[in-house]
Amino acid sequence: MVRTRLTALLLVLGTTLGAALAVLGGSAGPAQAAASGGYRYWSFWESDSGAWTYATLGPASARPADGDVIGFRFSVSEDSRDSAKPRHPADSFGAVCGGTPAGAGAKRIAVVIDPGTAADAPEGERPPARRTACARTGADATAADALANVAKPLRYDSTALLCAISGYPDKGCGEQVSGREETPRSPASATGAGSGEDDGGGPSAGLLVGLAAVFAMGAAGVWQARRRRG
Repeated sequence: MVRTRLTALLLVLGTTLGAALAVLGGSAGPAQAAASGGYRYWSFWESDSGAWTYATLGPASARPADGDVIGFRFSVSEDSRDSAKPRHPADSFGAVCGGTPAGAGAKRIAVVIDPGTAADAPEGERPPARRTACARTGADATAADALANVAKPLRYDSTALLCAISGYPDKGCGEQVSGREETPRSPASATGAGSGEDDGGGPSAGLLVGLAAVFAMGAAGVWQARRRRG
């Protein structure tokens, strides 16, 4: 009889703990997203079968082939999953580079540059017009080489994060945007692990697990005591 009651008690505790963790986990993501607001930066894109795909390598590492299309878009976004794509067709090599002849030992890369909207611009700045250009480079050139071929001046930070294309924006690099506050930080950190600090959003998962463990140990102790008396 005692064992049956103990089992029922543990099941109730487990169900309650699971529900609490589900609520905690489900609310943490949106709360953190609302707090951070996103990052303001240039994202790098590649054309894949006529569609824009977020690049898996940085422009200094990616090596487009002759006939490829690459794109750069300035915007505010949380990470690659919600980053804004260039507002120009990804299958535009013919339109951009059709008038540029091929050459021995060289390659032609269509470059799409989209500075984004006024809503994405840093305070006091206005985005320049969108544009495209055909970069004719050496056969071993990177995407960064192609961009530098048609859109100088470029600006990078100490971690090789692309900060400005053709001088836009005038300042800043990958700022975290949260209301009126902007904190310099790499956009890649938006998808990284949390700091583990208490954000004031309620009890932590560790606290809930600890409470459940205390209750379970107490119930087990009662059961053991009753067994001895029996």
